[in-house]
Amino acid sequence: MTVQTLQDLLAEGVEGRGVLVRSDLNVPLDDQGQITDPGRIIASVPTIQALVEAGAKVVVMAHLGRPKGEPDAKFSLAPVATKLAELLGRNVQLAGDVVGYDALSRSEGLTDGDVLLLENVRFDPRETSKDDAQRAKLATAFVELVGDDGAFVSDGFGVVHRKQASVYDVAQQLPHYAGTLVAAEVDVLRKLTEDPARPYAVVLGGSKVSDKLAVIEALAPKVDTLVIGGGMCFTFLAAQGVSVGTSLLQEEMIDTCKSLLERFGDVLHLPVDIVAADKFAADAESKTVAATEIPDGWMGLDIGPESVARFAALLTEAKTVFWNGPMGVFEFEKFAAGTRGVAEAIVTATGKGAFTVVGGGDSAAAVRTLGLPDDGFSHISTGGGASLEYLEGKELPGISVLEG
Repeated sequence: MTVQTLQDLLAEGVEGRGVLVRSDLNVPLDDQGQITDPGRIIASVPTIQALVEAGAKVVVMAHLGRPKGEPDAKFSLAPVATKLAELLGRNVQLAGDVVGYDALSRSEGLTDGDVLLLENVRFDPRETSKDDAQRAKLATAFVELVGDDGAFVSDGFGVVHRKQASVYDVAQQLPHYAGTLVAAEVDVLRKLTEDPARPYAVVLGGSKVSDKLAVIEALAPKVDTLVIGGGMCFTFLAAQGVSVGTSLLQEEMIDTCKSLLERFGDVLHLPVDIVAADKFAADAESKTVAATEIPDGWMGLDIGPESVARFAALLTEAKTVFWNGPMGVFEFEKFAAGTRGVAEAIVTATGKGAFTVVGGGDSAAAVRTLGLPDDGFSHISTGGGASLEYLEGKELPGISVLEG
């Protein structure tokens, strides 16, 4: 079934109407509560801006971090409201609660083109409840903020794989539409799964094999190249009988990795050299060693230059590339070369006409942290978890409800 989009809603007319928007504003904060990467806020602006310019009374729902179902000042959306106001070029009110007195009174006072950001929806335990009835009650309270002629726009791709009140249940109570961001993300994922151009290469990094196991199982039979880097590569190396020192290792996954290598050895590619360190620190002593020669007491924190060269040779010739997960601890400059080298190879592939997707999360953060050009990739996703679950073949509740 065709999903109705923001453009359909705008064509119907929103002037004077209340519109609930579920955005993904879950940005990282430093110890002082300052936003360190505003990427998700920036990505949310087009949908909100379009509604504002069309005269809607916009009520934005979002979460930040993982509060335990109750108000917690360190997870307040206050810094997000300030940044969103700066990007929109207009005042953004922040409700003092989720659906309480302040949220209701502020929503009743909205005029055409106003924006109200509700406080962190995860301050209310019903948002993430496993009880359908509890989530539905919260959804009803959200709907009351926009009135009987309201509408719902789902624009938080980073949460569409969650069956939560502000993502799933609200859509069952209001006319619902996919925002600009969600519509674009789904279109990209369909391109990756429905007859992608070949050679098709996937790059997976990050810390744990267990986090990526399902996507490896799903994609390995379908792609031409599957590059493994990051902390997860050491469990694969251990499965080959290699000593990995004190590197990150999931011993319980070694047999699984052996099985994957046996079944998909023709497409799986592991590092051949490693940048090892004597400790996990930005100023650690480091040296490049063969992947088979990591010293006892040392840990691998990045892939080495020969691995980058081998991976780059595969990636620059690919016609479709999906990348999720850094190759090393890119936050430390000494251990960022592997991630940078692989990313630059993907940029080269883009320049040669390949369709390239950065699968959100730490990969998207690396693009910004390392100063790589956004336009060096066909698409940078805002939802790593949602992207992976889609590629695994799972149904995403926040998408399926828009189709219903």
